[in-house]
Amino acid sequence: MALTHKHLEKLFRVPPTKGRIRLRNYDAAWAARDHFRDLKKDALKARAEKYLKTNLAALSAAQEVLWASDRYSLLIVLQAMDAAGKDGTIKHVMSGVNPQGCQVYSFKKPSDEDLDHTFLWRYMKALPERGRIGIFNRSYYEDVLVVRVHRELLERQKLPPESFGRRFWQARFEDINRFEHHLARNGTVVLKFFLHMSKAEQRKRFLARLNDPAKHWKMSDADIEEREHWDAYHEAFEDVFRHTSTKWAPWWIVPADHKWVARAIVAAVVTRAIQDLDLKVPAVSRGRERELAHARTRLVR
Repeated sequence: MALTHKHLEKLFRVPPTKGRIRLRNYDAAWAARDHFRDLKKDALKARAEKYLKTNLAALSAAQEVLWASDRYSLLIVLQAMDAAGKDGTIKHVMSGVNPQGCQVYSFKKPSDEDLDHTFLWRYMKALPERGRIGIFNRSYYEDVLVVRVHRELLERQKLPPESFGRRFWQARFEDINRFEHHLARNGTVVLKFFLHMSKAEQRKRFLARLNDPAKHWKMSDADIEEREHWDAYHEAFEDVFRHTSTKWAPWWIVPADHKWVARAIVAAVVTRAIQDLDLKVPAVSRGRERELAHARTRLVR
């Protein structure tokens, strides 16, 4: 795939804006056909997989330097509607990364202990250390997405009555922006990906799971029920993009109807983000170089 990073930025990175972001303006089934008009689907898929393989090799090398330099960390936030491919993206994009330098957290329903703290508390505990890549499979954005669609969940958060005002959601966006700005200023690169899947594709994937007994464990009643709130979720996501895509923590709206496209784009963006840090393997002192030379001589003898 001959797409440059500038192409990807123009197509999928959400710029900081006060204007409304419309998901309908982003093609969930995008597959670079405008760039490769002569290629059919199978050829496009093969090219994307080759592009992914190339980026995975580069990502592995970049991660090694990230680990060795021990100055920066990378936080990847994945958000999506059910069945959009978050787990598969993690599996394929991080397949070539050293497991010692990567950690994945999948956040479920908050516990009673979580609810006795601020909504950011449980995520702060899971942040990646310097030199590591951390992945949040769902994140603190659930508190301006799921909680916004199902406002009855706010009652469980034990907030002071005075917290609820007309600027409640705006205040949460501000909390998130300040939190991410704090991370960025202290060496954590924040990348946020929304895997953008069409409603028709979700239906197709749900039916595939229901028709395959080996995949029944992936389905829950909540999956179907949440589908009924599709429009409300899209409105909430659009508000999130508008208020929280910043220079220091941008959102990327990644087309996900074709899983191979989503994986290739995420891998490319993550790899480039580490490479842009321009990290170097730590140099050792001259004295240490002499000690290593002596050790090498002893081993040769």
